[in-house]
Parts: sequence; structure tokens; C-alpha cells
Amino acid sequence: MTSEDVKAQLSQYRQSIDNIDAALVHMLAERFQRTKAVGILKATYELPPADPAREEFQIERLRRLAKDANLDPDFAEKFLNFIIKEVIRHHEAIAAEHNGTEKSV
Repeated sequence: MTSEDVKAQLSQYRQSIDNIDAALVHMLAERFQRTKAVGILKATYELPPADPAREEFQIERLRRLAKDANLDPDFAEKFLNFIIKEVIRHHEAIAAEHNGTEKSV
């Protein structure tokens, strides 16, 4: 392969990675729209922002999916834990808004 061939291949890989990153951002935005709806429902019915049993189930589920996809399950768990932490923060803010105390999301 010539230097120009390598540069062209690298460019193709990077474009593909950029497309995947864009798709991930859009998927996360859609996911957070859904979790916002969950947060509003929880706040309306005074349910707790966190659901440890569901979180544990989801972590195990994601670990299995990651393993099946040849992705490091530990990485997948860290990623999901990051998302869960952010969702809970949003749910706490929504609950605070429903209780008359402002807290930004």
C-alpha cells in the first residue's frame, strides 16, 4: 500500500467512526427523551428517582449483550452506570421541580 492508499483508508475509517458517533449522539438524545418522560411520571406519582432492582437487571442484561457482541462487558457496565447516574440526576431535578423547588437538569 502506498502512503496515499493508507491516508485514503484512514480517512474512510474515520468517516465511518464519525457517522457512528453521530448515530450514538442521536440515540442517546432519544433515550433521554424517554427517560425524561419516566422522570415526569415518577415525580407525578411520587415514586423514587432510582430503581436499584431495575438498574441491576439492566446492567446484567447489557453485560450479556456486550459479551454477545464481542464488546468488553466491564466497559459496557461502566458506560451504562454513567448513563444511569445521569438519568437519576435528571429524575431528581424533575422531582424537585414538581415539589416546587427548582433544580436544573
